[in-house]
Amino acid sequence: MKVLIVGSGGREHALAWALSRSPRLSELHAAPGNPGIATLASCHPVHAADQASLVPLAGELGVDLVVVGPEAPLVAGLADELRHRGIAVFGPGAGAARIEGSKAFSKEVMEAAGVPTARSLAVARPPCVVKADGLAAGKGVWVCRTQEELDAALRAAEALGQPFHVEELLEGEEVSLFALCDGARAVLLPAAQDYKRIGDGDEGPNTGGMGSYSPVPHLSETEAAELADAVCTPIVAELARRDSPFLGVLFAGVMLTEDGPRVLEYNCRFGDPETQSILPRLEGDLLEALASSAAGRLGAAPLAVSESAAVTVVLAAGDYPARGDSGSPITGIEDAEATGALVFHAGTALHDGRLVTNGGRILNVTALGDSIATARDAAYAAAGHIDFPGMRYRTDIAAFSRA
Repeated sequence: MKVLIVGSGGREHALAWALSRSPRLSELHAAPGNPGIATLASCHPVHAADQASLVPLAGELGVDLVVVGPEAPLVAGLADELRHRGIAVFGPGAGAARIEGSKAFSKEVMEAAGVPTARSLAVARPPCVVKADGLAAGKGVWVCRTQEELDAALRAAEALGQPFHVEELLEGEEVSLFALCDGARAVLLPAAQDYKRIGDGDEGPNTGGMGSYSPVPHLSETEAAELADAVCTPIVAELARRDSPFLGVLFAGVMLTEDGPRVLEYNCRFGDPETQSILPRLEGDLLEALASSAAGRLGAAPLAVSESAAVTVVLAAGDYPARGDSGSPITGIEDAEATGALVFHAGTALHDGRLVTNGGRILNVTALGDSIATARDAAYAAAGHIDFPGMRYRTDIAAFSRA
């Protein structure tokens, strides 16, 4: 099969790495890709948001499947345009992608499907959560425990220039669930947890994600499957009832509260950096699974998953998330990979043949181990070989346990 991956981040590099291992793959392309993806695929200088160029590119390449990484092209209808041209796509059409593109729509669908979620609040009072209604690159959520935090959140939300809403603040353990969907069925992938705040101890502003790990302790496969039946399957059924079948990966952010699970949000694509911890644990053929999802014929059985644990540490620019960095030289990746770790490029570029920074989150270092603790040690050991000016990362990813 000829495959085109749309996107340029660490999630897309992880997808390229996993798809490149499939015996069914004949050609792998990416648009625009990045220097890491370029070691696995032919990269084309077409931005993920450039729908007018992406659709003809897919036709010219004669690809059998397009895998869309970021949410924005999906919300904008890229999958619809490709399907109109007869090209198979792993990713929902615009109607189903609204589950991420509009918080108001998502709440409406959850209510119709009977999925438990946080209560919306008519009056903004702490403690509460302020959420931008539309896409905000993972930075449109503000947890407000004090009036000062709420005032700052409301200013930030208004500055985005889009609607926002306020809901109750839920307490508990958060888990990321991912299910491959074919419009009718939802097949669960391994669960993961991520770290959204920039600083150790969950301090500082939200980011796109500073690290992740999988599996999730204290959440058995049976419990995860029951959770998916409660929060994923009803959404797929409700979207199908609305003639907006969901074909792709449904990502549910779920808070495990004392009163039971509550959905925080849905996303219409793989998480970043959760994907970097999930895909290395899969033992089956990911390409076969994504192609089956796109064709509307997923089997009932999930992909085989290894017993290994995975931990991912994000290496970010010094001023991230306020701003990224570009042009700073990066060293040590080969030494990091020599330890056995995987290094996924998230914000890099080549300048005169030299690898340099080109974004906010620069690299993702993923390591496997027979436990979360050993995988964590391996990830940080590998990350220690990498350097670029101002490099920052959290030191407490998966530090909750030595088990």
